[in-house]
Amino acid sequence: MLIELKKLIEANPLFRDKLAFPSFKSSRLRTLINQSLNWQHQLCKNPRPNPDIKTLFMDHSCSPTSNGARPPPTNSPLMGPIPKAGAFPPIGAHGPFQPVVSPTPGAIAGWMSSTNPSLPHAAMAAGSPGLVQPSSAAAFLKHPRTPTGVTGMDYQSADSEHLKRIRIGQSDEVSFSGVMHTPNVCSQDDLHKVVVRTLNQGSNVMSMDFRPQQQTILLVGTNVGDISLWEVGSRERLAHKPFKFWDISAASKPLQTTLLNDAAISVNRCVWGPDGLMLGVSFSKHIVQTYKYNPTGELTQHLEIDAHVGGVNDIAFAHPNKQLCIVTCGDDKMIKVWDAVTGRRQYTFEGHEAPVYSVCPHYKENIQFIFSTAIDGKIKAWLYDCSRSRVDYDAPGLWCTMMAYSADGTRLFSCGTSKEGESHLVEWNESEGAIKRTYSGFRKRSLGVVQFDTTRNRFLAAGDDFQIKFWDMDNTNMLIAVDADGGLPASSRLRFNKEGSLLAVTTSDNGIKILANNDGVHLIRMLESRAIDKNRGPSEAINSKPLLGTSLGPFANVSPVAPTQERPDRTPPAVSVSSLGTMDNSRLLDVKPRILDDVDKISSWKTSDIVDTTQLKFLRLPDSITAGKVVRLIYTNSGLALLALVSNAVHKLWKWQRSERNPPGKATAYVVPQLWQPPNGTLMSNDVNDGKPAEECAACIALSKNDSYVMSASGGKVSLFNMMTFKVMTTFMSPPPAATFLAFHPQDNNIIAIGMEDSSIQIYNVRVDEVKTKLKGHQNRITGLAFSQTLNILVSSGADTQLCVWSIDGWEKKKSRFIQAPAGRQSPLVGETKVQFHNDQANLLVVHESQVAIYDSKLECLRSWSWSAKDTPTAPISSAIYSCDGLLVYASFYDGSVGVFDVDSLRIRCRIAPSAYLPSSAVSTSPVYPLVIAAHPSEPNQIALGMSDGTVYVVEPLDVEQKWGAQSCQDNGSIPSNSSNPSPSGQASELPPR
Repeated sequence: MLIELKKLIEANPLFRDKLAFPSFKSSRLRTLINQSLNWQHQLCKNPRPNPDIKTLFMDHSCSPTSNGARPPPTNSPLMGPIPKAGAFPPIGAHGPFQPVVSPTPGAIAGWMSSTNPSLPHAAMAAGSPGLVQPSSAAAFLKHPRTPTGVTGMDYQSADSEHLKRIRIGQSDEVSFSGVMHTPNVCSQDDLHKVVVRTLNQGSNVMSMDFRPQQQTILLVGTNVGDISLWEVGSRERLAHKPFKFWDISAASKPLQTTLLNDAAISVNRCVWGPDGLMLGVSFSKHIVQTYKYNPTGELTQHLEIDAHVGGVNDIAFAHPNKQLCIVTCGDDKMIKVWDAVTGRRQYTFEGHEAPVYSVCPHYKENIQFIFSTAIDGKIKAWLYDCSRSRVDYDAPGLWCTMMAYSADGTRLFSCGTSKEGESHLVEWNESEGAIKRTYSGFRKRSLGVVQFDTTRNRFLAAGDDFQIKFWDMDNTNMLIAVDADGGLPASSRLRFNKEGSLLAVTTSDNGIKILANNDGVHLIRMLESRAIDKNRGPSEAINSKPLLGTSLGPFANVSPVAPTQERPDRTPPAVSVSSLGTMDNSRLLDVKPRILDDVDKISSWKTSDIVDTTQLKFLRLPDSITAGKVVRLIYTNSGLALLALVSNAVHKLWKWQRSERNPPGKATAYVVPQLWQPPNGTLMSNDVNDGKPAEECAACIALSKNDSYVMSASGGKVSLFNMMTFKVMTTFMSPPPAATFLAFHPQDNNIIAIGMEDSSIQIYNVRVDEVKTKLKGHQNRITGLAFSQTLNILVSSGADTQLCVWSIDGWEKKKSRFIQAPAGRQSPLVGETKVQFHNDQANLLVVHESQVAIYDSKLECLRSWSWSAKDTPTAPISSAIYSCDGLLVYASFYDGSVGVFDVDSLRIRCRIAPSAYLPSSAVSTSPVYPLVIAAHPSEPNQIALGMSDGTVYVVEPLDVEQKWGAQSCQDNGSIPSNSSNPSPSGQASELPPR
């Protein structure tokens, strides 16, 4: 039939020789017809399992059942049975309707089509969009995105034509069919094989979840109904809440009757909210409880909801309609959605014919939905504005199944066990509604329901056969099985932390083991060393070696922070919540500076000084391209490459290769990288302003989350480059005014905030090539932009040191202020001001040549460090940035020195003199200094320096196990700095509330 249609079309003179027919699968026409039938059936008011379809030329409508009863749920076109390719399915008066023949993107687009068009900024396990997204669900699903977390990208092997600019009338659209990456290369260091902690819970652990903002705080729920918070770094139990009804008088009669028969109650699921400030617990009898969490580790009661009749089997957080909600499911076969603040029920979904086992809320683009699974093996999907299930299909095993997305939200997995003990771990193809791959390696008869989790968009792990088994997402064969030194149950429960460095697994003796990969081992060691640093007293011997002649000594304006006891009834442990994995410094606000008497007597406090090349590892990157100042420098998100933008508008890309010395291929000072260019020798050069030299223009750069595209400007138009071919995909925003700063929207890479030379901020949609809105509130050019996905805000900074906070929802300005001038400097300040959000998405690093400071989201200064103008020699700050773990701040100075600060106090932990990494000729002749500093995305102790002479240096401690200010600096005879030692020459600059 397809051939006949092609002949008819070609016979028409209007089309002859004007159409190029693509190659079609033999089942293409059959697929299109069945999509049409499925769509008709979706719109049917009385859908029946076997609709009576007699013709394709008229829309069908199922007649209501004879008794008026609601028909049973039908198979949706998303994931129904798929007939084998071949004969066209029968369509006629007596032929059964085929739910899916070859499900395609239109199918899932159909059930998602009635969603609310608004896009809330949910903080669930949401996907990181690709650079450009299609505008509709159908378009999105025609081109499923490649996971952005893949680290094995090979720039030389990518398709050079996967991003094209298509002009239609006045509208420009950028589209691409997906970026292809080479498969992941798995290193044994990436797998969690080392037991670093063992915790004794005391009761059988039923559920666990790591706090999203603090990688070492673990929430645990048990079979006796109690919950605990553990700080795994210190092995301290921060909180313990035995189960009790908060208001038994408000309990429903079914619940009271249940309790009279059996008072035992167990935790079924405990989970953190997306911002880490709330947690929810579902129990085996009727109720859900939520707690609020504060940074001291205290839990306060928030809501108690009589949610379901019977057990509440699962709980999750979601953001429908921009409102934080709780999604629950239970033995009463229902899914319910509750307001997380008031506890009021928002939605109820009915349609399952068995108790609902799990829920998985998610969103893609503007489509919000919930997957649910029941113990009869049925999987359904629900839209918030439609009470009827839009998906109905069978899970492998037909019993208890859980679903989860990869961390970037682009890949869907499920794991379940049948009543016979057969376990199934699979990946789903959402666009076709079929199982994409099935992972092998399970015990033939699993003892219990197998639990699983995903991490780093790369690995799957499941507890089976008294072991933890690992898979690469792209390989169905099991990578490795780990027994965690023994003691695991047959089907261990497990949970990764957000960064994938730690894995919590349950043990058969009512305990928990924390497994770590190489990064996790480094994290635990770092926390232990920080604990040692915290406990060092001020009376330790201090070396009297003269201070370096740099801007870092003597020090001024350091805000000392005294350690506080978090719980009056507990002796502080060696490692506390604040000193370990914390990303929340809010409790430092009320802490008063305290300087010990014996420290006050010290006139010149010494930090760890690195003055010689033998005290660190550095590497000058090879460079054969025309020199110029390095004005912007960033690591790729994968950590495999460094990208520099030079003052002459040329980009340079250094890429590290995988080798025996460097198996993961990550950036390092121990291996020389390649200055990479395409085979044709193309340079990645920005458009320039003919009326103004590029060296005098502000340069800006932003990298897409999957490292495939870079957006950049050097005084001319903004250019979009393909990182694999160096080709310009498109240009836009012709000056004047010129773009001065670029930042991608955290949830939609189609949207870019562009700071302009005329002090405005333009919110630009790349896909449709239009400015959505223009923000006005600054008086000088924009020099910094930073989004907070958690707070739903954009913070901007200007060349006049003004800071502004904008709401992402309506783009209205919420607050504005100027940074305060340090002592000895005239106010108001002028000069470039940069901003960067901390990992906690709440606190803000503000950088000016006079100071580095930490601000909260209300633009209140929490603490700051500045150099004093009266001190000599002095040099302004050229750049500063957070380390990837959020525990350090790196700052570079115009005299060539680099300072390493502790985030929790902004005290200098270590300083690096220019003589430690620059050749003697550069130090003795014309001054060479770092203009920009970059921090590695996964190695907290590695930095890169972009220099005024065009060179780039990668710098890290002598040993990968060492940290700045620790052993690597003691060779010089000085001691590591520690936050309990304030600077005697410093002046407290903790500002009062405004």
